[in-house]
Parts: sequence; C-alpha cells; structure tokens
Amino acid sequence: MANIRIVLADDHAVVRAGLRNALTGRQDLDVVAEVGNGPDLLAAVRELLPDLIVIDVAMPDFEPVSAVRTFKTEYPAMRILVVSAYADEGYLVGLLGAGVDGYHLKDQPLADLQLAVQRVIEGERWIPAQLVDRLVHRQPAAPRATPALTRRQRELLRLLMQGFDNRKIAQAMDLSVKTVENHLTSLYRSLAVESRLEATNFAMRYPEVLRDPDPVGVTPETNTEGLLTVLLVDDNPRYREQMARLIGKTHPLSKVVEAGDIADALQLTERIHPHLAFVDVVLRDEDGIQCTRRIKAASPATRVVLISAYPDREFRRLGFNAGAVAYLDKKDLDVAAVRQVIQDTLGSMSEPGH
Repeated sequence: MANIRIVLADDHAVVRAGLRNALTGRQDLDVVAEVGNGPDLLAAVRELLPDLIVIDVAMPDFEPVSAVRTFKTEYPAMRILVVSAYADEGYLVGLLGAGVDGYHLKDQPLADLQLAVQRVIEGERWIPAQLVDRLVHRQPAAPRATPALTRRQRELLRLLMQGFDNRKIAQAMDLSVKTVENHLTSLYRSLAVESRLEATNFAMRYPEVLRDPDPVGVTPETNTEGLLTVLLVDDNPRYREQMARLIGKTHPLSKVVEAGDIADALQLTERIHPHLAFVDVVLRDEDGIQCTRRIKAASPATRVVLISAYPDREFRRLGFNAGAVAYLDKKDLDVAAVRQVIQDTLGSMSEPGH
C-alpha cells in the first residue's frame, strides 16, 4: 500500500521541522514538500496532489476560509488538518464550516499529531478535547445590535468573504494597499473583531450586516413626487460608484442602492421595490439577464435597463425577452443618456396603475 503523501505549510521553519520529525517517525507517512506561505502551498498542492495537507492558518498571503473551500472543491479526496496556536472556538467553527477535517493545537504533544493525522486520513474528524468541551458548553451568543457599516465597509467585507487579499481588494476598490489596511482596521473596530477570519465568521453569523440600510422614507407607497429609487447591479464597485455619482448629478432626488451579485440584488428588490434598475449583463460568473428576469418576477413595476461593455445583438434580444426596457453600451452612458432613462421612468410612474 502506498504511503500517505503530506505537504506541510507553516511560515516558521523551526515549527515545520518539529512537525516533520513527528510525522516521519511513522514509516507510512511521507512529507513530500514544505512551504511557508499561501501561494507556495497552492502551487505544491497542484503539482504534487498530496493525500493530506497540514497547515497553519496564520501564514503570509493566505486566506484560510477561501483556501480551504477551494481545496475541497478542486481536490475533494484530499484531507486537511489545521495545526494552530489559536485555542479559539470561533476559529474552529469557521474552519470546520469551510471544510477542514481536523484542528490540532500546537501546544499539544507531538505524539498526538500522529494520532490526529491517522484519524483524519481514516475519514474522521479530529478536534482537541479542550475545544470539544468548549463547543459542548458554548453559550448562545447574546443578541447584539448589528453594527451600521458604511457602504465601503460593506463592500470590503464582501471581498474578504470571497478570500481577496489586500492587493486584490486594492485593485477591486481602486485604492492603495495602505488605504485598504486602514479601512480593514476601521472595519475590525466596527465589528469588534481582530482578524480577517473573525470578520468573515461575523458576516456568516450576522448576514444582515452586509445589507444596505433601508432608504429612509423611500418605498413605492411613501415616495414623494419626483423621488426615485435606483438599484445598481454591477460586480465592479468602482463602476457602481461612478454610476451613483452620475445618477445623483442627473437627478438629485434619487436614492441609489447597490448590489454586486444576484443574491444582493434580489434582497434589495424584495425590500424596496426600486423604480429603476441598471443591471450589468456580466456579473462575475453570474448572468445579468437571469438577474433581470428575477428582478421583474419580484417587482414587476421595476424598469430594468441592461448595461454592457459588450454590445452583442443576442444579449440584447435575450435581455428584452427577460423584461428589460433598454439595452445600453457602457461607453454611451453619460448625463444625457441617464437623464433620458430617468425621465422615461418618472413618466411611467405617473401612468395609471403606478
């Protein structure tokens, strides 16, 4: 029977040496690679296809929750054992939810590590007894008020949940890495957490923190004359910000809410029933035409304008079939075009039945 092939991942060479010594004491275990950061781990897994990875969650350039989910999707047979210094049930719950097979504490005897590996390889879960006890006796968290995050903080938290590192966040939000670091500090303070993993766990536990606040006094029943609710659905936060400014400049009595994907768009649609929605045809891996169809099903009176950087005739046909009232090229969206769309929407609101 072939030996179990293991990749060790920890940013401290001394720790890796201790782990290696503990594991190579068994003849059926082979440590085939050692790495010290996230990118090197990903490269080693893809090249070597190990049976087990033993990882520290606090490595540089490594987002544990998203990485574990990726590994479990791409390599479902591979087992994952976390070896961590954090005896925190919050970390444990988050990582177990992501799909890790075991969680071992660094302050435990190295002999226990061999047992942890054995159990994980056999398909069992490994959790230290002291953490099991904490989980069993864990008290339900006391209800807490959902912190009011700014629009930028909500966008930042969404990107954290997708596993973006600071560099990718900076690119997505058109900010410097230093500015992102400052915003992260502010976000952690608002959430009363201390790390990316804790922030992600918080958002998973309290998903309402990601929702845009209800527009005050803006519903189809309470609108004052000329007041317009507009939904922007685009996966590029910088473009949404530009569009929001353009709409505000064109029609100051607009209340703009934003969504980066279909799920957020439908949540907002069902809550506020916007008068107008601008929807990008391509939403990362999602379909803006399908988003249009679902918005119209949830709020038939909403006028949907599809926007795209790809002026494709077939997209246009499918969009109109889905219920869109217009299909516009992004490069043609200027003050005049937006003003015309808003005027058409305001005109439709004055018609009988609206």
